[in-house]
Amino acid sequence: MGELKHHQPPMTIDEQVENLKTLGLVISDEEYAKRILNDISYFRLIKAYSLGYKPKNGSYNGEVTFEQIVELYLFNANLRQITFAEIEKIEVNVRCRIANYFAETYGVLGYKDPSNFADLDYHKTFLSDIEGEIGRNSKAPFVRNFRENYEGGELPIYALVEVFSFGTLSKFYKNMKNSDKKAVAKSFGIGYTYLESWLESIAYVRNICAHYGRIYNAKFSKTPVLYKEYTQAGIGNNRMFGVLLCMKQILKNDNHWNAYVNQISILVNKYIHVDVKTMGFPDDWQDLLIQK
Repeated sequence: MGELKHHQPPMTIDEQVENLKTLGLVISDEEYAKRILNDISYFRLIKAYSLGYKPKNGSYNGEVTFEQIVELYLFNANLRQITFAEIEKIEVNVRCRIANYFAETYGVLGYKDPSNFADLDYHKTFLSDIEGEIGRNSKAPFVRNFRENYEGGELPIYALVEVFSFGTLSKFYKNMKNSDKKAVAKSFGIGYTYLESWLESIAYVRNICAHYGRIYNAKFSKTPVLYKEYTQAGIGNNRMFGVLLCMKQILKNDNHWNAYVNQISILVNKYIHVDVKTMGFPDDWQDLLIQK
């Protein structure tokens, strides 16, 4: 391991602007740049959205403007917001179908029995995790109602899923028996190995969106298994477009999906410096995403 770096001293807003000019970034309106940097941190804006515009520890080529970087930030913010709304639909739908199936098959408290799951150790960890989630939601009226007015104070599965994070929901599905996973996936018209993979990657993107992170020009560590028709066409699974293809399949009966795709198109046309290829979008991305 090499010598560790020292933290750089803090810079005032004025110093941040001067530093960017020294690095070759074109700043035509310094007052505008100062206002932006006072509202969006240098680290969040410059470090994240300069990718592709300058080499690491290098300088800009003299043609990149401050406004271009802000444009990428705004595109990401808008795309993140409209995408979060679509992921919410998936999350609500999956909660409902898992809870309904599980309750009908194993009873409303069947989630407490480890024999109803594939991995017993995984189930033990799950029970510990949901105690924490219930504790964090202890003041919610429906949680208090079951805790105070029902024998044993246990939450039935149809209520319990409402305190799950999407990540916990994904893990719950992953630990269901294969026959049960098949039954839930069939309701979406999807193979269960695909749905399991997709939920994990969509939950990952959901967390990026929820924490105001970057999905533009980002490589994802949680990647979905794509249909062979997409991989054979050269579409990768570690960028945003791969996740969008999965979301399309889950929401294939949603009448709003095509409107969402049109919203993406509007954003791409509005922010002219956006390069959709950095998100894995092929040339025919709209045709691939539109529900026929």
